[in-house]
Amino acid sequence: MAHVAELTDTPKALRLHIGFLGKRNSGKSSLINTLATQEVSLVSDTPGTTTDPVHKTMEIHPLGPCILIDTAGFDDEGDLGEKRVEKTNDILDQLDSAIMVFNPEDRSLEHEKIWYEKLKERRVPVLGVVNKIDTEEDIEAFVRQIEQTLSIKVITVSAKENLHIDTLREAIVAITPKDAAHTSLTAHLVQEGDRVLLVAPQDIQAPKGRLILPQVQIIRDLLDNKTIVTVITTDKLKETLEGFKEPPKLIITDSQVFHEVYGQTPKESMLTSFSVLMARHKGDIDAFVEGANTLNNLDTTKKILILEACTHNPLDGDIGREKIPNMLRKKYGSTLQIEIKNGKNFPDDLTPYALVIHCGGCMFNRKLMLSRIRTCKVQGVAITNYGIFISKITGILEHITL
Repeated sequence: MAHVAELTDTPKALRLHIGFLGKRNSGKSSLINTLATQEVSLVSDTPGTTTDPVHKTMEIHPLGPCILIDTAGFDDEGDLGEKRVEKTNDILDQLDSAIMVFNPEDRSLEHEKIWYEKLKERRVPVLGVVNKIDTEEDIEAFVRQIEQTLSIKVITVSAKENLHIDTLREAIVAITPKDAAHTSLTAHLVQEGDRVLLVAPQDIQAPKGRLILPQVQIIRDLLDNKTIVTVITTDKLKETLEGFKEPPKLIITDSQVFHEVYGQTPKESMLTSFSVLMARHKGDIDAFVEGANTLNNLDTTKKILILEACTHNPLDGDIGREKIPNMLRKKYGSTLQIEIKNGKNFPDDLTPYALVIHCGGCMFNRKLMLSRIRTCKVQGVAITNYGIFISKITGILEHITL
């Protein structure tokens, strides 16, 4: 059943990310365990029990698939504590909403004010939760103190006694942006009954017996939209098109064979790529097109930064490590400086770069991709996406459907 799970399970990148933040021993882990109705995070009276962020996937009606993220206390101390706090800071750009948990036994709010400003800067809605109300008196005064200091809604709960947990669920639903939930990758292009042709070259980057994640996500989305889907490899394109009574409404291809597929695309069919669809779904398609247009007058005195969301062992023909750099150097010269980073290695200072070229981001959620785009804009650095870049540099950008 492994193959079925890969096609039907909601990937983490398409789930809402809800972070639980607070000081050590405020009861973040207990709250998550209570919400999930199982022991997800280790609970202890000893401060600092949670170290690296802990992720729990679950469904919250009516939000749908979510990830609850337990974090280390942001008041952690010492060298190891600083590293734990850095890990907590790293997840902020991923959050669709944040639950800030307060311990009534510690009513100083200096740390909370700092972290609230970080969340506000990232436009993350925040809900305040006073936990452990079974242990302290005069909770209402503490609630008023928090609301006046941080200007956020605050509810009171007890994870230990299971008090007001339903109210917490309702409040989480209320603060989560409605447009943060999963939306269709393809509904802007297709309707029920449309025929869609997917050209999915299975190179050595694709694990044996499996499709790569963007292909799986888009196939599932097309099935949800009740389209008629045909999946082929590039070498079967000509005979497949000849076998159709009518041209397909839409052809979706891998960006690596964009130009080859474009040359065979019927004039009646729309053409796009897996990467372009991911770019629209996860990021800002207009910003990516604007970024690609800088190739017309690229500042070759600066470096190019290629960013990959996932970490993998590069093989021959890797699109980010080989094909895109080769395209760039063929057009702008062999001395063009190109840097490649992956995973969460996103530089604080982007000014040495003329252009950032990002992968489709299938392993990132939309919030994180938009955060990276916003950082580039603030620093005045152009950013584009693999698929948009390849269509621009091969001269077909104006002929594809965005």
